[in-house]
Amino acid sequence: MRRLLLILTPYAWLLLFFLIPFVIVMKIALSDYAISIPPYTPTFDISAGWDGLKEFLSGLDVENFTFLATDALYVTAYLSSLKIALISTVLTLLVAYPIAYGMAQASEEWRPTLMMLVILPFWTSFLIRVYSWIGILSNEGFLNQFLLWTGIINEPLAIMNTQNAVYIGIVYSYLPFMILPIYAALEKLDGSLIEAAEDLGCSKASAFWLVTFPLSIPGVIAGCFLVFIPALGEFVIPSLLGGSDTLMIGKVLYEEFFSNRDWPVASAVAVVLLLILIVPIVLFQRNEQKQREANQ
Repeated sequence: MRRLLLILTPYAWLLLFFLIPFVIVMKIALSDYAISIPPYTPTFDISAGWDGLKEFLSGLDVENFTFLATDALYVTAYLSSLKIALISTVLTLLVAYPIAYGMAQASEEWRPTLMMLVILPFWTSFLIRVYSWIGILSNEGFLNQFLLWTGIINEPLAIMNTQNAVYIGIVYSYLPFMILPIYAALEKLDGSLIEAAEDLGCSKASAFWLVTFPLSIPGVIAGCFLVFIPALGEFVIPSLLGGSDTLMIGKVLYEEFFSNRDWPVASAVAVVLLLILIVPIVLFQRNEQKQREANQ
């Protein structure tokens, strides 16, 4: 009985918090926009019985998904989101790997302190941290004022309301998610392997690329997925830092729901976004499973 309960618990969790909400969103995506409460039709009337169910099912259609496929705005938003998420993931990796490597090479007594410094930003609200970048990147912000004071530039840099600001915001916000899995992989690395490589004639650079980096690839893959998946659907950062010219599907989804109140189209956008995210999520789970099997 305990074993059955243990097995059923995660399935019940997925049913309650994933499958049922997904079915509700999918149903709205197959509905039509209406000026009503709720703002879509058809709605199912239980009191109407079987005839009501048949009428309800006959009112469902896939025209919202057809509209997404034919409207350039949504296609461009999906492609733009993929591009921004991929570039942000690569930039985050380039910043995070040296930090994680330095943490792994630090002495035992310093590692907890360095770990705390990485986790420390999570103690502050995500929204406040993103808002703070407005004061840093704006024309009158700290960065431009510092560069003008040092004489590096003669006029303020236009960083706010550009994709560069979005990249900065995403890299900063999701940097810990990249550092921690890479650090976990590097910390387990046996130092004797590096010593053996150097004894066999490898330089420190060659030993890093032939031994250290390949053994840290599971952490790199995990970190990339942990950054790419939330960055693809991000809407707070592009809304606050990217301005109106930065098009991401998360921002479009938010505006469809709350500004246009077109719930059927917004639900269709959410369903397609979820289907796109399933691919990296499945790959991430397979990578985690392979890593667990390798460690056993």
